Amino acid sequence: MILIITHKTDFTADFIINKLNKKKIPYKRFNCEDILTNNTTISYDSQFKYSILEENDFRSVWFRRTKLPDLGDIPLHQKSYLIGEIDSFAKNLFSILDAKWLSEPFAVYRSENKLLQLKIAQNLGFTVPATMVTNSKEELVLFYRKHNENIIVKPISQTRISNNNNASFIFTNKIERELINKIEEYDLTPCIFQENIEKDYEVRVTVIGRQVFSAAVYSQQDKETVTDWRRKKLFFKTVDLPDDIQILCVDILKALDLQFGAIDLIKTKSGDYVFLEINPNGQWVWIENETGLPISDAIIKFLTCETQ
Repeated sequence: MILIITHKTDFTADFIINKLNKKKIPYKRFNCEDILTNNTTISYDSQFKYSILEENDFRSVWFRRTKLPDLGDIPLHQKSYLIGEIDSFAKNLFSILDAKWLSEPFAVYRSENKLLQLKIAQNLGFTVPATMVTNSKEELVLFYRKHNENIIVKPISQTRISNNNNASFIFTNKIERELINKIEEYDLTPCIFQENIEKDYEVRVTVIGRQVFSAAVYSQQDKETVTDWRRKKLFFKTVDLPDDIQILCVDILKALDLQFGAIDLIKTKSGDYVFLEINPNGQWVWIENETGLPISDAIIKFLTCETQ
């Protein structure tokens, strides 16, 4: 039996579940916002036992997304306490399942650390951009000048900002000279600053276990997407990666103890590949739909290899 940990509006999970239904592969979907109403029991008596959604033998788990329940209009201090307890319960629950994971939650949480990603990528042999994380205005100005006044800034953590039912995104942006000239007028929170790498095109590499699927997006053909391809709807096309880069993509998953990863690379005009970051639970359905890459089949194969 497969357990899918997700939430009600996770359309990527829906995509896989539709295929599981067609193949008549058994699964249970655990929507995290229903954690208070889902039937869950853990017991320690003569032996450890659990029951999640009336199932006690999950052989594989797909850890997709989590979303805490909406507790409604209750006092803030009570809501804060209850959300903390619910979050801890979920993390404790997921940590005790002895199953094949895509990927284990704590590995996912650890791997979301972009600074750790860059450190490991560099140690493995990836080329990474010259990078600085600082809240020092003086250090930022020096970094800007060192890289010929051509650097970008991006968030350390999330790029998505939720406001009720609306969401907006913080894109990667180029640092303009005007901002540097007026830097003393601003408060500077820690951000990731990097040299601006001249691109030929960009590559999204989706890795499941040891399988590597790569697709290119030609972001430099549109002035709106030169710095960040997400600013506009662009189409992806399959592309071949050199063997050594494919090996590095598999190796960084191993180093981070992941079984899934969506890796962003830059292909430079000189033919080099530069590592930007890895999303341990990145989206991929649109790439499969545009390119035909069998990413969903690889995920299903991974999850079912011990259950069929």
